[in-house]
Amino acid sequence: MTFLNPKIPAIVLAPMEGITDAPMREMLTRTGYYDYCVSEFIRVSETVIPPKIFKRHVPELNSNAKTTSGIAVQIQILGGNAERLTQSALHAIEAGAQGIDLNFGCPAPTVNRHDGGATLLKYPERIEEIVRTLRDRIPAKYPVSAKLRLGFDDPKAVYENARRAEQGGASWITIHGRTKTQGYIPPAYWQPIGEVKRALSIPVIANGEIWTIEDFNRCREETGCIHFMIGRGALAVPNLAREMRHALGIPRITTPNPITFPENTLAQGWADIFEIYYSVEPSSKKIKQWTRYLAQKRTLSWWNEIKAIESSQEILSRMKRFQEAASFSEHA
Repeated sequence: MTFLNPKIPAIVLAPMEGITDAPMREMLTRTGYYDYCVSEFIRVSETVIPPKIFKRHVPELNSNAKTTSGIAVQIQILGGNAERLTQSALHAIEAGAQGIDLNFGCPAPTVNRHDGGATLLKYPERIEEIVRTLRDRIPAKYPVSAKLRLGFDDPKAVYENARRAEQGGASWITIHGRTKTQGYIPPAYWQPIGEVKRALSIPVIANGEIWTIEDFNRCREETGCIHFMIGRGALAVPNLAREMRHALGIPRITTPNPITFPENTLAQGWADIFEIYYSVEPSSKKIKQWTRYLAQKRTLSWWNEIKAIESSQEILSRMKRFQEAASFSEHA
């Protein structure tokens, strides 16, 4: 299975803990806008993760590590112990994984306090050790990639960390354009990503603060990248990936049972989308979580009408009754 071709542009759906789970991956990949997805991280701490746990967290492993739309899902693992990570990765492959991504970017304090995620950015030699240990033990046909931030608190750390990941044998790296201490506070800094790309011989995926096609164009110009990963923007502006594909000159992927997102945020159009989502994820919490993302970059008046409703069916029913009247319209 090919995840990333160094010479062909690609749009990747980012891993977001508790958000881009299997039902959300199912929905978003039906659009044909994403070349592949990365799973939410599976944490490897004191014990090696067995195959059944990987299958529980990433049900696509039961279907050749693809969504029902045929879009590949790469398995992401997180931890600081090279041996346990490697054993867990081998178990993931036993479970059906077709590629492994190593998380060196999660900024969550609970993860960082337990030797995982972005805390590894303080130790370039450990990044190289972990990547090399996996690469030496995992069959060559399975890619091993790494997700980095610019650094823990020093953005200049990205140059050494990226070089170490490459020396360890990483198939490619993804760089989020902020440090751990910057978290998700705007802006993202894309220029260092471009400098790293020019210094390495492996592909680099640009990530961070891409919310609009204008953001994408600036990121593309500053980095020189042809591979991009989007996360929050994928939910807040669901047709953004389509616009990015058009700008990159790559066609929409043909998928069975394709869906198209509304061009606006009117309640009735999104009620139809949420009804499809409900068929794979019948949780009102998840529907409201997605709605909160839709509301991040615009006024969404119907959000106030549904946020206190606990029943998904009632949310859908209420949304369908909304009319395109001024009192229920959205203003960009």
